[in-house]
Formats: sequence, structure tokens, C-alpha cells
Amino acid sequence: MAKTTFSGPVYSKNGFINTGPGNTISLTADTTLTVATHAGRLLLTNDADGKFTLPTINVDSNAAAAGSTDYNNLNNVGATFNFYVETAATDMDILTDGTDKFVGAILLAVDDGAKKAFFPAAANDVITMAGSTTGGIVGSVISITAIADDEYLVHDSLVLASGTIVTPFANA
Repeated sequence: MAKTTFSGPVYSKNGFINTGPGNTISLTADTTLTVATHAGRLLLTNDADGKFTLPTINVDSNAAAAGSTDYNNLNNVGATFNFYVETAATDMDILTDGTDKFVGAILLAVDDGAKKAFFPAAANDVITMAGSTTGGIVGSVISITAIADDEYLVHDSLVLASGTIVTPFANA
């Protein structure tokens, strides 16, 4: 198969590789994320007290008439949002719609070698980073993927912190 270049969003039912300057988006203000604009891209958090809201998880199946090629289906299971803290957090939140909850874990680490994995409680729908004990120092990374009805998986995350680290998971 030949290489092809696209200039807009492309939907694939089997995956592909993204490259180029359009694959990073700087978040400079409170933002409600969308699958079309933000999923699969590196989201550079440049708002120290930004509120970044994930889209509501949609698990609708394909219409019987259209089958598996119904690209108008709004199902967003598998959509991944990759965050990179480029501006140190002071009160930064990554939130769900309140119905969707987090599963998985975040590893917090400090430069003295201390580290700890934190798991969300059943009702947790916010990740808060304050730039110290809950993390959010420049260089922190968090990946979040819609995996099921009401479930966002937090994975591949290394959040840099300082002091005595505590969970960044909370309820809105």
C-alpha cells in the first residue's frame, strides 16, 4: 500500500500512524475536548489552572443497515487523549462529564527517587495537579482512553511531583 498524506481527520477501524505539526495541540485555556480535534494528538497543557474536559463516552453500536462501515457512528470507544504538561500546573484539572469515571492508575514520582502508583476510587471523575504533591511539574505525561460505557482508562502515565506525594484523583 502506498503512503498517503491527509490534511484533515481520518477515521480508521484498524489504526494508523500520525506524524506532523498538526499532531500537537496547545491547550491555553479551559477546553472541552472532542474526538475529532483532540483524540490521538499530543495535548500540550499550557494553562497552569486549566480545566480540560473529556468528551462523554459514547458506546452506540453501528446501525443494522450500515453495518461496520458506518463512519457516521459517534461511538468513541478507543479514543485516546495524550497530555504533556508543558506549563507547570498550579490547579490543573482533567475532568470527565461527571458520569464517566476513571480506572487504571497514575504513577507519581519525585526527584529523590520516591514514587507511588495511585488508583482512582469508584466515583473519581477528576485528575487534579497542583504542581507539587499531586504532580503536574513540566514533563508529566498522562494518557486516557475511553474503554467502555462510563470508563476512561488512565495509563502510560508518569506524573512528576514534589514533596510528600498524594493521589491526584478526586470527585468533581
